[in-house]
Amino acid sequence: MAHILLPLINPGDLVLLPNPGYPIFSTGAFIAQANQWMYPLTAENHYLPDLAAIPEEVRRKARIMVVSYPANPVCKTAPDSFYEELIAFAEENNILIIHDNAYSDIIFDGKEGKSFLAFPGAKEVGVEFYSLSKSFNYTGARMSFVISKKEIISVFRRFRSQIDYGIFLPMQMGAIAALSTDDAVIQEQCAKYQERRDALCGGLREIGWNIPDSEGTMFAWGPLPEGYHDSNAFVMELMERTGVICTPGSSFGSLGEGHVRFALVLPPEEIKKAVKSIEESGIL
Repeated sequence: MAHILLPLINPGDLVLLPNPGYPIFSTGAFIAQANQWMYPLTAENHYLPDLAAIPEEVRRKARIMVVSYPANPVCKTAPDSFYEELIAFAEENNILIIHDNAYSDIIFDGKEGKSFLAFPGAKEVGVEFYSLSKSFNYTGARMSFVISKKEIISVFRRFRSQIDYGIFLPMQMGAIAALSTDDAVIQEQCAKYQERRDALCGGLREIGWNIPDSEGTMFAWGPLPEGYHDSNAFVMELMERTGVICTPGSSFGSLGEGHVRFALVLPPEEIKKAVKSIEESGIL
């Protein structure tokens, strides 16, 4: 995904990126020498971009908009109505939407993961990435794929053939095997992530730290405890006093400041121990 912008835009072209957002989005735009306009994701707007608030001069100049739901780091999903609005926005302004769908299989509370390209009109304005890293625990293999209309895929394929190498064949065969299975394993893993989510978010709220329930992804996102304002300083203090490690929200953009991101990578029993350590530390 870091390379998708290079064959699609010229240096100096404008791209729209989320703030907070996954850092590779901004890195990819930097590599392509693009101008970046960061659209805000705020709790007040349910961490969805306010498309109507993007200035007209920005919309007219923008070539590409990067969107990602379920969203890392803010751990929110988007309703169908948003995708419909996004498609109309892209059509009206001649903007290509790049949708990062890496966490479509890790959504909680019975919600359904969907492809952006499944919505009417999206295939004409959209590109979508899917990764096996999280759904199939295939992170080290670096296996993903991109889907779009032929004109875009052919350009990207030609570009990639000049800068990269093919994936090791056994890794490809493993990916085929994974994609050929039914969804039972994915659903089982999703249920385990939800158990971890409940242990972490629910446990922290019980001891006085208001971490909202993650709606999806393998992470949880929330504000700093009362009395703290610097996310970098807080995560260092948290680590030193409790042994619990999380990521400062400032790592994901200026609007990430004042927040932290937890990874749901331990069993519920271990997460409960972490919550107890935070409670006993007095940091709250």
